[in-house]
Amino acid sequence: QVQLVESGGGLVQAGGSLRVSCVASGRLFSSYGMGWFRQAPGKERDFVAAISGSGGATYYADPVKGRFTISRDNAKKTVFLQMDSLKPEDTAVYYCAAGIASFSYKMYNYWGQGTQVTVSS
Repeated sequence: QVQLVESGGGLVQAGGSLRVSCVASGRLFSSYGMGWFRQAPGKERDFVAAISGSGGATYYADPVKGRFTISRDNAKKTVFLQMDSLKPEDTAVYYCAAGIASFSYKMYNYWGQGTQVTVSS
């Protein structure tokens, strides 16, 4: 069993930056691909970014390419999402997930509780 806890969300102005983190409690953290998803009120859950177990491969959704960076520190069992040049449309609850690094939420078995990110204009 893997437990995931997100943190670092908050309120920022458009154009600002924020870094959210996800700490895992399970063993063999490096064996899991990690992903970030987001969901705004009344909208579907969208893929944001993913990273392979070793950190050697990363994937990004088109709306965040060039602005967001996913990384991981396996020694600390933590995955990060650095968000720069934030836009109001980035406002959502951000969730981290563990599984197979993919754009599809179906490939992830474990999910965190989410952290709210709000971008004001």
